[in-house]
Amino acid sequence: QVQLVESGGGLVQTGGSLRLSCVVSGRTFRSYATGWFRQAPGKEREGLSCISSSGGSTVYADSVKGRFTISRDVAQNTVYLQMNSLKSEDTAVYYCASGLTAYSDYECRLGVTEYTDWGQGTQVTVSS
Repeated sequence: QVQLVESGGGLVQTGGSLRLSCVVSGRTFRSYATGWFRQAPGKEREGLSCISSSGGSTVYADSVKGRFTISRDVAQNTVYLQMNSLKSEDTAVYYCASGLTAYSDYECRLGVTEYTDWGQGTQVTVSS
C-alpha cells in the first residue's frame, strides 16, 4: 500500500524559506509522477509543481515559478519542494501526491485529478 508523508512545514516570516519533504513508501517513482499542491481555507486545491516519473521534466504554476523548486532523491524515495521568497499568500496546507503517468514518463501535469494517492498535508504559515 502506497503512503506519502509530508514534513517541513511551519511558521516563517515573509521573505523566508522552507523546504518540504515527501517520503513515498510502497511505490517507486517508476511510471509515477509526483506533485505538490496546496489548499488555503475557502479555496480550491491548487497544483504548484510536479516532476515526471523519469525525473527529467518539471512543471511550475505561475504563482510559484522562480520561487519554488521541486526535486527528488530516488535512493531516499523522497520528493522535495524548496520554497524561497515566501509571501503571506503562500499560507496553506501543502500536500504531495503521486499518480500513474498514463501519457509519458517525460511529462507531468498539475491537475488534481491526475493524482490518485495523497499525503496528509503539512501546514505552512507565512507571517508578515
